[in-house]
Amino acid sequence: MTIEQVRRLYEAQPFRPFTLHLADGREIPVLHREFMASAPSGRTVMVYQPDDSFDIIDLLLVTALEVKAGNGVERTRRGRRRK
Repeated sequence: MTIEQVRRLYEAQPFRPFTLHLADGREIPVLHREFMASAPSGRTVMVYQPDDSFDIIDLLLVTALEVKAGNGVERTRRGRRRK
């Protein structure tokens, strides 16, 4: 996973919620663009949740990105379908 791939999802127009899958098995949803902030280096992001909790994530530990398709079917970065 590259920092640029995460940046493309973050900057997409229109924004679509996505999930960061981490090496330790956690899944971090990014519900809105405003809920994610990037460090100046671009290597670390902070992702907030609606309840004000947050995660600080080293993007080098992201193993996959997941975006829901318009029909509710989830797709991983490689285009595999998940239900």
